[in-house]
Amino acid sequence: MIARLLAISLLALMATSVFAQQATPPLDSPAPLRPDDAFGEQVTLAPRTIVYFRGRGTWDTAFEALLEAFASLKDYAEQQNIKPSGTPLTIYTQTDDSGFRFLAALPIAEEPKDPPKGDIAIGTTPSGRALKFTHRGSYESMDTTYEAITNYLDDRQLEAQDTFIEEYVSGPLKAENNDMMIEVYVPLK
Repeated sequence: MIARLLAISLLALMATSVFAQQATPPLDSPAPLRPDDAFGEQVTLAPRTIVYFRGRGTWDTAFEALLEAFASLKDYAEQQNIKPSGTPLTIYTQTDDSGFRFLAALPIAEEPKDPPKGDIAIGTTPSGRALKFTHRGSYESMDTTYEAITNYLDDRQLEAQDTFIEEYVSGPLKAENNDMMIEVYVPLK
């Protein structure tokens, strides 16, 4: 399932390799990786407490669905005076050819006194063995990175769980941000 998800276009499938070296990558091509960037690094994910917004989206409107979810989550966190203890992340929990379900999440140090209701809840991140991959560039250029991740898994005959995580190291998603750094975690079976 993860291989199919990684192959599905989030925005516009590009044939450019994730390792292509360009001085100024176009918006739909990821930036070159740096020597210390992870690409297939084995890690062990520790569970983290999160406040999250449960959402769903279609592949055509993926970016907009994530932006709306993070806006709702940010509003809730500000109203409840919840301080994040890490960078925002998206946990993809279910996918098919037409769309996906996800958790837009903020790591938190402690749970709020009044538990949230509705689409916002408290939980923990996935934990255990995973592979870590780095993406640099715009969110629109993620397709090329996911294609490279799929090839990496296929070449090594690795089985991934049906869940994967995007952690926005450079901060929340922004349409105009061509300099994002996103760490993608692919939990293994």
